[in-house]
Amino acid sequence: ENIEVWTDMLQNMKSRGLKQVELFLSDGVVGMKTALTRTYPKAHFQRCLVHVMRNICAKVRVDDREKIMNEFKQVHQQKNKEE
Repeated sequence: ENIEVWTDMLQNMKSRGLKQVELFLSDGVVGMKTALTRTYPKAHFQRCLVHVMRNICAKVRVDDREKIMNEFKQVHQQKNKEE
């Protein structure tokens, strides 16, 4: 999997009638964001929060996971950056 593979996939979708993508969620695979920008430059990219949470959990001590995940959820649920 790389930029060329993802670009081909998105180009195939475009050729079959997908005119515009508003939001694209992904697990952070290599090259996906670049391929999306090339094919659908107006699309917004967001990394899947479940995958973000799993990655965080894999890097912290088991005893700290619940506290850190609760803090992550609180940050994510804020209405704007200032909060």
